[in-house]
Amino acid sequence: MIPYERYHGTGNDFAIVDASNYVPDRGAFAERLCADLGIDGVLFLALEDRYTPPRAVMTLRQPDGSTADMCGNGARCAARWVAEQTGADAVMLDTQAGTRRADLDGAEVTVEMGEPSFAPRDVPAFRDEPMEREELAGYEVTAVNTGVPHAVAFVDDVDDVDIEADAPEIRHHEAFPEGANVTFASPDGEDAFRQRTFERGVEGETDSCGTGAVAVAAVARREGRCGDRVAVRPPGGELRVDLSGTTATLRGPTEHELDGEAETVSARQLDA
Repeated sequence: MIPYERYHGTGNDFAIVDASNYVPDRGAFAERLCADLGIDGVLFLALEDRYTPPRAVMTLRQPDGSTADMCGNGARCAARWVAEQTGADAVMLDTQAGTRRADLDGAEVTVEMGEPSFAPRDVPAFRDEPMEREELAGYEVTAVNTGVPHAVAFVDDVDDVDIEADAPEIRHHEAFPEGANVTFASPDGEDAFRQRTFERGVEGETDSCGTGAVAVAAVARREGRCGDRVAVRPPGGELRVDLSGTTATLRGPTEHELDGEAETVSARQLDA
């Protein structure tokens, strides 16, 4: 049996597993646990507490068993877990998108998200120039990488979007060799937007997406819709994005929900 701890950041649910527990097939384990718990991913964290601030290697396995380079809400939950193990109020997370610092203030966690990139090679997208307001599947889409690729479309009201019907064509569009997360946004006051995201790897809408919130803010600023500090409101709550520095930061609440145990599982068992 493998112990796990369940956390969420604005409704984005994750099971955290201490990587010192041997899981022979992480992808299959994540598929089963995500299906059983109805969560958005499993975070495997290898804690290195000899450093100051303490560090952890973070690997996210998604509900389809794939690995995501970066996850904003997952990183915030990971930082909270490390802080609870060590008593620290600052944490360094080694992700596949780079090393990210996180700072804790009670339940609130602020994490570095890197610099958003619109360069086609970084998204990646099969384009010679940045994809900006390009019509895809009936939406004007701008492509940006905020740790993972996002296709962002601004609409009048995100509630009017049939996301399960409309997003997959963009998510699997031939322009994106690695696929893309699909994020819809609509204005919600000054320097504020509502957000809905269809996540690659989850293959459905989630209550919150941290990289998607940063993508909304980055595209909105590029299009002159806002300033450097933006409130983004997915269904699960409010996130705050700051683009004033050399890297974007993402701030929002986290919560430790419960602890449990799960059996290891192999891909062969999943297929059986």
